[in-house]
Amino acid sequence: MMVSAAYFILYFLVFAALLLLLLLNRRRYTSHTQNLPRISILIAARNEEHNILTCLQSIAALDYPTDKIEVLIGDDASTDRTKAIVNEFIRERSGYTCVPITNMLGQAKGKANVLAHLARKATSDIFLFTDADIEVPPSWAKAMLSGLGENVGVVTGLTTVKGNRLFDKMQRMDWLFSIGLMQVFSDLNMPVTTMGNNMLLTREAYEAVGGFESIPFSVTEDIAIFNQILKRGYGFRNLYDSKVLAWSAPAPSYGALLEQRKRWMRGSVYMPQYMFALFVLHSAYYPVLIPFFFKASLGVALSIALVKLLLQSVFMHICLERLHHKAPWWQYVIFELYLLVTTFILILYFFVPTKVKWKGRRY
Repeated sequence: MMVSAAYFILYFLVFAALLLLLLLNRRRYTSHTQNLPRISILIAARNEEHNILTCLQSIAALDYPTDKIEVLIGDDASTDRTKAIVNEFIRERSGYTCVPITNMLGQAKGKANVLAHLARKATSDIFLFTDADIEVPPSWAKAMLSGLGENVGVVTGLTTVKGNRLFDKMQRMDWLFSIGLMQVFSDLNMPVTTMGNNMLLTREAYEAVGGFESIPFSVTEDIAIFNQILKRGYGFRNLYDSKVLAWSAPAPSYGALLEQRKRWMRGSVYMPQYMFALFVLHSAYYPVLIPFFFKASLGVALSIALVKLLLQSVFMHICLERLHHKAPWWQYVIFELYLLVTTFILILYFFVPTKVKWKGRRY
């Protein structure tokens, strides 16, 4: 009982501190529209026939000089119509190239291998990375460049999930809540992670680590290269702004969501200790709360649950508001139930001795 009480005190103190930092310590960056540099956009694609066209259309709609954009799409042995769709789209467009991936480079595998090939073909000094199931806003390229500064090697944008199903909306809130927590640390200049579907690397930083082919294989290649670049002394910036808000296709099923999260959790072991500690503190909430319900009075247990719901909802509301989005009150309640179920299932699923699946491959 005393241990549980101590845990809840620590949990709420940390949550309240994070909420205050979110409110009071926000960093802003200004986009520059003069002397725009040439950029290379790198997209890894494998069996994305349902998403790749939307991705390419959003790239074509960027508010950026077309003569300063190079788009490289790596077809990773797709067995569907991905390659045909890409070739049809780029047929009469200059600056676009579809690169078939047929061999391995160094230690790179899967998506990292595709990106290693594309980076070798890129001709600019700025690499922008996104995924084939991502839709970027017209302001994306210029806004990502706003994060550059002296010695900055990595700039990370913001991604969430599109879709109208309740399951899609819960995934969207989950992404924004998690990214909001990471943003608090980033605004304190404490590195956390990056997102490979919305990431900028300078050529200098990328080549300093030898590229993806020189990094030990990881199912979260973005986190791996992020950490290597920081080890070389380069800086980072994370942007939490609607101008860099990209939209991802949602996990189509709960099983697909678990596979996705298991892959992410494998990568979380490479996060800084303070972020890993926060992850453990947050994940332990329900395993501590449920036994506490049977020991404490109903009023005390419900009060704890309501305080958590209130803090979490206020945090989420601020995150959504900064992106010019909103959610009805009942979705905040449903989101709490979603976290309850997902936390327990994911903890169990993570320890099931199976390989991580990605695009029909196992690692």
